[in-house]
Amino acid sequence: MDLVESGGGLVQPGGSLRLSCVVRWSTLDQIAIGWFHQAPGKEEREVVSCISASGISTTYADSVKGRFTISRDTPKNTVYLQMNDLKPEDSGVYYCAGDRVCGDWASYYEYWGQGTQVTVSS
Repeated sequence: MDLVESGGGLVQPGGSLRLSCVVRWSTLDQIAIGWFHQAPGKEEREVVSCISASGISTTYADSVKGRFTISRDTPKNTVYLQMNDLKPEDSGVYYCAGDRVCGDWASYYEYWGQGTQVTVSS
């Protein structure tokens, strides 16, 4: 299985970005997809949001609730992360990751994309 992210970029505080994660060689009904944030200079990747394989259940980190929305387009095999009201602390590399169910820790996930850079700066 391959995961390919896109959609990162440079945005001003308060702006928006939509990240995409295309799943290849599998289908979304078989895999949960999580989005992770790796802040500049830090090694750990923190879970931001996750959507279950059924698409029914979604979870969000407290820091992004009300600002970020995870969704998916099953025919396109793509999961999105809509990021609104972005803050400088949201800067970093965003990864999508996949496994059977949503997990809270990066070490749980078996499949990873290459990451996409998000920079929030004026």
